[in-house]
Amino acid sequence: MSQLDPRIAVYPGSFDPITLGHLNVMERASRLFDRLIVGIGVNIHKFPMFDAREREELIRQSTPHLTNIEIRTFRGLAVNFVRECGAKIMIRGVRPITDIAAEITMMMANRRLAPDVETLFMIADGELAHVSSSLIKEIAPIASDEELSRFLPPPVVTALRAKLAASARTPR
Repeated sequence: MSQLDPRIAVYPGSFDPITLGHLNVMERASRLFDRLIVGIGVNIHKFPMFDAREREELIRQSTPHLTNIEIRTFRGLAVNFVRECGAKIMIRGVRPITDIAAEITMMMANRRLAPDVETLFMIADGELAHVSSSLIKEIAPIASDEELSRFLPPPVVTALRAKLAASARTPR
């Protein structure tokens, strides 16, 4: 395999949907590396709220100010995707306490699979560190747009409202 480039980093995740915490990590990581590839993981065993194309578009709408990012989708192991991108660094956004143990376990497995890829953990800034896509899905039906805007970029609030309205009209 060719030499991996330390100036390229990959930030993989489901981003279902992208939150202000994800965006904070993207903004900071994009300042550290020449190129940041945001990898949207597609898992056929999960049922996301937004499909991969919708997630890609929401990230694109939320990041026009970041000129050195590229958005791609991938299937399979994130560490393999990082190598396919020619990157040496995998960014992992973590929430304090809740994610650390699982992320360290995953990092150790990734080191066995791809010892030439380093994992960089980043915690979103203070008031965003607890935000997760799961939390958003839980509170969205009962939170106001103003409340959701404390956790989500504006395009995501709009898309989330449309998605919830569409699912409310769909018989179960």
